[in-house]
Amino acid sequence: MKSGNAKPTDFTDEYCPAMLLLLPYTEYLRRMIEPRNVADIIFVFLLVYAVLKLLRGTRAAPMAAGIGFLVFLYWLSVKQDLATLEFVLSNGLLYIGIAIIVLFQSEIRQALITFGNRFSVPFTRHHGQFGEGVYDEIILAATTLASTKTGALIVIERNVGLKNVTDGGVQLDAELSYDLLVSIFNTASPLHDGAVVVRRHRIAAASCFLPLTLNPRLSRDLGTRHRAAIGVTEDTDAVAVVVSEETGLISFVQRGDIKRGLDATKLRNAIFEALTGEPKRDREQKHSEAESEAEEIASI
Repeated sequence: MKSGNAKPTDFTDEYCPAMLLLLPYTEYLRRMIEPRNVADIIFVFLLVYAVLKLLRGTRAAPMAAGIGFLVFLYWLSVKQDLATLEFVLSNGLLYIGIAIIVLFQSEIRQALITFGNRFSVPFTRHHGQFGEGVYDEIILAATTLASTKTGALIVIERNVGLKNVTDGGVQLDAELSYDLLVSIFNTASPLHDGAVVVRRHRIAAASCFLPLTLNPRLSRDLGTRHRAAIGVTEDTDAVAVVVSEETGLISFVQRGDIKRGLDATKLRNAIFEALTGEPKRDREQKHSEAESEAEEIASI
């Protein structure tokens, strides 16, 4: 029997240990909903998402998976007290920062270029730096060279300068025109072996040599000219137009991706969309809508 002098059990005393256990979680949740911490989580999420988006579909993806597996092995060795494995991995992981820079140098460069282009719009020239007439000069020259199966490589500079490329070629600084492009890539011309770099509405240099891509997944049908076009677009934000001397096919390259077998219309749309950020048909639709609105205002 219970003593009559015993005090009734207090509810708070009974559940005090449980409340103490839940207190860190409630405090954690309270701090998590603070605006500063929410913004912190959002920024980390966006950063991780951007990194994964850049790695997807590139040769860096399997390398990143391999590095992640090594990190997992190191965690497992520490957790299970595997002294030998922990010793080997701990010494190897000291140099993982240098290994990441060496292995992912092209991806890191492309990521910095992408971030820089997004945050430097007010301070640099816009993507739509060419007039539509300049498009026509490049497209007409490409289709003419394709009809005669004359190889050509035209690189269009954008926000990232290609001075290191043009310095190794023949400086021209000439007005961009159909006749000049066809003359440069004529097989009898001493400047035909190499790339032409277009800066704004002028030909900056010809007979320029570009870095070749090291992507092992490319088709073996792609020759040196196509690999050079892919290489320069991987390292910079430039775009390139390639004409194959074997098949006469026209290709367009942007961010390391190549589109082959384009006709004049598709090539023009690809160039226009890459340099202005919107498809040509959308701009034409906006232009027609603006003209119709102007006509309605004029009629009123």
